[in-house]
Amino acid sequence: MISRKHCTSIVLFFLLFLSAFPLFSQDQQKLEKERKKIEADIKYTNDLLEETKKSKNTTVYKLRLIGKRIDQRNNLITTLRKEIDVIKRKIRNTEDGIDGLNEELSALKSDYAKVAYFAYKHKTSYNKLIFLFSAEDLNQAYQRMRYLDQIGAFIRNEAKLIREKESIKEEELKVLKRQKSEKNNLLEAQNIQLLKLEQEESEKKKVKSKLSGKEKQLRASLRAQEKEAKKLKKKIEDIIARELALTKPKSKGASYALTPEEKLLSSSFAANKGKLPWPTVSGLVSETFGVHRHPVLKNVKTKNNGLNIVTSKGSEVRTVFSGEVVSVVTITTTNKAVIVKHGDYFSVYSNMDAIYVKKGDRLETKANIGRVHTDTKGKTELHFEIWLGKVLLNPSLWILKR
Repeated sequence: MISRKHCTSIVLFFLLFLSAFPLFSQDQQKLEKERKKIEADIKYTNDLLEETKKSKNTTVYKLRLIGKRIDQRNNLITTLRKEIDVIKRKIRNTEDGIDGLNEELSALKSDYAKVAYFAYKHKTSYNKLIFLFSAEDLNQAYQRMRYLDQIGAFIRNEAKLIREKESIKEEELKVLKRQKSEKNNLLEAQNIQLLKLEQEESEKKKVKSKLSGKEKQLRASLRAQEKEAKKLKKKIEDIIARELALTKPKSKGASYALTPEEKLLSSSFAANKGKLPWPTVSGLVSETFGVHRHPVLKNVKTKNNGLNIVTSKGSEVRTVFSGEVVSVVTITTTNKAVIVKHGDYFSVYSNMDAIYVKKGDRLETKANIGRVHTDTKGKTELHFEIWLGKVLLNPSLWILKR
């Protein structure tokens, strides 16, 4: 009877104790995967910063990369803190489990000691006979004989349970030691990242201070960029207007008409919102869609009609969806753009110095269309836009999250 109670309590205890581990493990695996991705992003950003060292000039691009790395470093520290919290919960859970094991062992050993003492008192054949013959009747004698047999079985079973519990406790102590070591490693990693973050914040201040002394040069550079952006926007608008005119019925008041194939392509493009591949195999977003404060110039705002993606030198550009090349535009000798039509939608890829396609080419998704230009300061940056008719869209909402 006692043995059955112990078995039931043991089973219930371990079901509760072990049920938490899969959840902890899932959280930890997810965070570890996230941490490794951030670490890879930081490494990639470091590689891009190495490219800028070939030029002695301090640039806004370098400042943005440092800022990007600081953001990544902060994300890494946040992830490490979450991992530490998970391992702390695992440690608490393991310690609770060990406490439970100690309680179980204490109860088992107490029961074992009591029964073992009784068995010791009746261990000789003479004592057993006295115990049996002192019964009031034959039935009681039979019950006493069964009781002695049960005591023997109970002692053997309790001894086995105690050995099993001791073995489990030993394993849990090993797990606890491993978890505490893992926690210490994560804490050390966090401290290293905090130190690096402090160094990067200091570097950012120095770079920003240097750039602040080049206001005239920065304003001239900004004007040149804005001029190129306006030129590209005007050409895109003209090309889109021309394409829309081709689909407009001759009858007055009629709406624009796409061919059945273009309608299918357009609806398919729309259905893939948030799932489109990146226009480069690797890269980081250096500037998002919309209006931004200039990182150095006070009271100056810039507008980005798309998404800027920094990538490695020599990187090729690929289409985010199947479609037809409607134009190849030359903004400057080192800034060429390709416009691809996807029914009602248009994707634009600019700042390329080599183009692999021509007007009229039909392309599949991820088809290579050109090579991103690398300037004299080591910057390799693609400008990417998405349009719905004459309306600019935010590309960040259309491509896959990385």
